[in-house]
Amino acid sequence: QLQLVESGGGLVQAGGPLRLSCAASGRSYSINFMGWFRQAPGKVREFVARIARSSGSTYYADSVKGRFSISRDNAKNTVYLQMNSLKPEDTAVYYCAASRFLPSVTTTSYDYWGQGTQVTVSS
Repeated sequence: QLQLVESGGGLVQAGGPLRLSCAASGRSYSINFMGWFRQAPGKVREFVARIARSSGSTYYADSVKGRFSISRDNAKNTVYLQMNSLKPEDTAVYYCAASRFLPSVTTTSYDYWGQGTQVTVSS
């Protein structure tokens, strides 16, 4: 089993930065890809960014490209999401997820999920 715990969410003004962290514990050696998703009220959970645990290769949703940056520290079993130039439409619960096999943008490809952390961007 793998446990994921997100932190770093909060209230921020539009245009400001925020950094989320996701700490993994347990069978982290089985994980090949880590991702961030978000879910706004009344909307489906959507892909934000992912990173390959070994190579560090990244991929972003068009809506966050150029503003968000995903990174990892394998020694700490932690993945980060640096969010800059935040917009009110970025307001959502942000979830960290881990995939054993597939570099995917779909929720069904991820095997483990964190509990989520709220990000609220005020205008």
